[in-house]
Amino acid sequence: MSIPKNLPSPASGYRGRFAPSPTGPLHAGSLVAALGSWLDARKNGGKWLLRIEDLDTPRCIPEATQQIQSQLLACGLSWDEEIIYQSQRQEAYQRALDRLNDLECLYACACSRQTIANTLASLGIETPRNQEMVYPGTCRPAYLISNLTEDFKDSGKAWRIALPPNCHVDFQDLALGHQSQNLNQEVGDFVLRRSDGLFTYQLAVVVDDAEQGITHIVRGEDLLSNTARQIYLQKVLGYQRPEYLHLPLVLDEYGEKLSKQTLATQINTQDDKRSLMELRKAAKHLGLKNLPDSQNSTIAEWLLAATRAWKN
Repeated sequence: MSIPKNLPSPASGYRGRFAPSPTGPLHAGSLVAALGSWLDARKNGGKWLLRIEDLDTPRCIPEATQQIQSQLLACGLSWDEEIIYQSQRQEAYQRALDRLNDLECLYACACSRQTIANTLASLGIETPRNQEMVYPGTCRPAYLISNLTEDFKDSGKAWRIALPPNCHVDFQDLALGHQSQNLNQEVGDFVLRRSDGLFTYQLAVVVDDAEQGITHIVRGEDLLSNTARQIYLQKVLGYQRPEYLHLPLVLDEYGEKLSKQTLATQINTQDDKRSLMELRKAAKHLGLKNLPDSQNSTIAEWLLAATRAWKN
């Protein structure tokens, strides 16, 4: 399958990115991801891009976008190209969906979460807390229709990708080593466009990474379980596969991942001194050692030392 034209070439060098959702300001966990991805790009002499993943508009907070940018700049984490906003890229996602339709990979699904849960329960399958339900294939037709009708625009249906049998994805994580996932058993046919018409993260992130020419994805370990799905979509759409590096999560006192949903405290970037304190905490979590601890260190000096200490 040929690679779509007009995509930035990975041969042009290392291209990394940080892609926060503007559902609130940066907290300690998101700063770890930002710093790790920035250091990896700088250590490799590459570019670091900022993408605002404001696709799920009902959850986004308008003022958070500017706040995130201000926090990053206060920490010296500047980006190299124009910011991309997912909310402005609907046509690109639709083109990818149309391509998958042409490849006869899609089908409509009218199942609610409760319907899926009831079906799984009837099969004796329990889904652990905080884990996704494996779609049982209720709406999957016996055959797929290549030329979808107006139902394709039906806001009352989601659109899923039909996985082939034994869809097994293996990849090497630069931090965690060999990873493997059977998508049929662990995920099932997953949604690419929701019933409310919003494109899903899985599709958007793959399209954006390809069209921005991202060669290295450095992000939190909470996104590790999404990687196999994204690699599969990259293969079907004919995109290059980036390298992946997943960073250790920052946990709260209860052992839960810090998140905006659990009201994680935002980082304090009121001045250079406090910004540097936040950076030092993030670096410690990343395992960086022997960094300048003088109160007279500037953020620029500290970041240079941190870049030299980065080993991933």
